[in-house]
Amino acid sequence: MKTNFSRRAVVAGGASLLAAAGSPTLGFAQAKPKFKLSLAANETDLRAEGFKAFAAAMANDFEMEPYWTNTLFKQGTELVALQRENLELCNLAPADISKQIPAWSLMTSAYLFRDYAHLKATWASDIGKEFIGMARDQLGIELIRPVYFGARQVNLKPSKKINTPADLAGLKLRMPPGEFWQFLGESLGANPTPVAYAELYTALQAGAVDGQDNPLVAGRTMKFYEVTSQFILTNHVIGYDMLAVSKKTWAAMKPEQQARFRAEADKAFDANAAKYDQQQAEAIEFFKKEGKQVYTPDQEAFRKFAQKKYLDKYAAEWPKGAIEKVNAIK
Repeated sequence: MKTNFSRRAVVAGGASLLAAAGSPTLGFAQAKPKFKLSLAANETDLRAEGFKAFAAAMANDFEMEPYWTNTLFKQGTELVALQRENLELCNLAPADISKQIPAWSLMTSAYLFRDYAHLKATWASDIGKEFIGMARDQLGIELIRPVYFGARQVNLKPSKKINTPADLAGLKLRMPPGEFWQFLGESLGANPTPVAYAELYTALQAGAVDGQDNPLVAGRTMKFYEVTSQFILTNHVIGYDMLAVSKKTWAAMKPEQQARFRAEADKAFDANAAKYDQQQAEAIEFFKKEGKQVYTPDQEAFRKFAQKKYLDKYAAEWPKGAIEKVNAIK
């Protein structure tokens, strides 16, 4: 039997096969998107551990391509990379946001957050959503949640007991270079002195500075306790970054993917926060065994002193009543 096929039928049949081959209903799934992640932490940092757990939980939705220690974009340039759609995900420093939105300097100020629970509650509140909305509207990025990395504490070489900011007067407290960090040192009552992190141990050892401020875990891993005598639990800054997503990347997700993204981020970074607090507790016990003084000063005196300093300098930039709203959050 001779069968005749018209050219039109062949073309139509081929098109149908191609369409079927690309149809998800036949089991041919589209390739998962690959999201580049930039962050300053190294791969052994707890934050990196949190991002790995988050990526594993979202493995059906996207593949994460991490760039630890800012190997893709230098620290301070990631925000622009997000805005230009050259980067999909970022562990973004709040101070970088404040460079483009001055009102955000409130969210970087000393003694704003009391602990991780207060930090998280603030970002889930109306005032937190207001600041997230500023970033969405003015910067074109989506901020998901805070990524906590411990509280900063004062660590001194002199044995002088510190209870209030007045007790730090005249002491040279190493702070990272930059106006923001130097002002933070002033807000504690100290004489801020810029020293690079890599040079800090030597500066403490030689007496070029009287002390430094960092999370306790850093004081242990960098062995600052070897050249200092005491750790004062000032809790002056609750350290955090913001998990940020580019506008295009966020808009491309379906609503159910966005909801899953938020939920899995909460799980991963809540678990991480607990690990940071556990490591801080372990560091305190370690320092005590090493013969170091570890104690809590009058934190309320430090809080009042610092917030007045910030209000005197930045109040005009902050939304009216914003700091009172954050303070009132339980």
